[in-house]
Amino acid sequence: MRAVVYADVRTVDVREVPDATLEVETDALVRITSTALCGTDLHMYDGRTSAEPGLVLGHEPLGVVQEVGSAVQTVRPGTRVVIPTHLFCGTCVMCARGLSAACLRARDEAPGAAYGYAGMGPYRGAQADLLRVPWADANCVPLPGEPGDAYEGDFVLLADAFVTGWHAAATLAEVEPGDTVAVFGAGTIGLLSSYSALLRGARAVYCVDGVDARLDKAGEIGAVPVDFRRGDPVERIRADRARAGLPLGEEKLGGVDKVIDAVGFQARDRERPDRERPNQVISDAARLVNAAGAIAVAGVYPDNDPHPAPGADGHEDLVAPWGTLFSKGATVRFGRTHDRRYTVLLRDLIVAGRARPGRIVTHHGTLADAPDLYRSFDRRENGVIKAVLHPS
Repeated sequence: MRAVVYADVRTVDVREVPDATLEVETDALVRITSTALCGTDLHMYDGRTSAEPGLVLGHEPLGVVQEVGSAVQTVRPGTRVVIPTHLFCGTCVMCARGLSAACLRARDEAPGAAYGYAGMGPYRGAQADLLRVPWADANCVPLPGEPGDAYEGDFVLLADAFVTGWHAAATLAEVEPGDTVAVFGAGTIGLLSSYSALLRGARAVYCVDGVDARLDKAGEIGAVPVDFRRGDPVERIRADRARAGLPLGEEKLGGVDKVIDAVGFQARDRERPDRERPNQVISDAARLVNAAGAIAVAGVYPDNDPHPAPGADGHEDLVAPWGTLFSKGATVRFGRTHDRRYTVLLRDLIVAGRARPGRIVTHHGTLADAPDLYRSFDRRENGVIKAVLHPS
């Protein structure tokens, strides 16, 4: 079968690799119809992880079940399914609590596992013709319709991007109706965090970035774009809030109620844009969040960075403004997305016409297009925000 593999820093190849097969009776074999590129794939592409050459990439699969093991009961050949990024057993103590991203059985070294993800287990990725899905009854989420229909671009985002955006807004930030929200980063997760906050009834959502195509897309989904190239985004958001008119008695609440970091450790230093400053967003968030507000950290912060960029640190030990956060009584939450808490809920919102997350998809291609799409995605060129590959 064909697959997109990590070859070297900023190089991916499309290669023939051994076919995925059933290995145990609880497996399913899924033929992939859509598989998306993710910003986390770029962490590996850029050499910022422990990825080894030959790793099959990808953790956002949508497809059709081709074969099932003898113990699989809830899906059969021909079932259309989306497969969450974090695979899990469904029965360990963490899974029983709904904490599927911390499954205790999926990986020997530590809790949690994922497809095509350096340091997250032995599971091959989904940017391929076929994918082996362990514990298929837990990990295959049935979907209506047929491959290539009007929902294809929406359903593929149920594997990771939409559930992560929802997790950031709903669980980590606890966005409620009437809240004001700022999202740092207008990549896929930032856009879908903004979109999720709006779905949850936020009265205003600001989306901060420095790439024109991303800022335009933020405006399209109903957020207020804030271009950090034009000045300090914290002060610009405060100024906009003041222009809108703060309610009587709330003059001291000129920031926002909730802040979402959808950038992570590769944040740019605004004073020196050629350098990274991993604590840039948390510093801005501490300044901007209102008293008793909440900050959600959805961006990735790794334990180790094998090839730190100028301004970054190989250990990514950040200096955070704890004094400011403490004095404000702000809540700060981190955490991988426990995908299966949300997939059915968000699937049903899509089917009901209440959510169309696929509006943020900008590019489509075949597996053969992967090297070019990775290159453009990494360089923030050609308007690539979210690219989806279609192996079949």
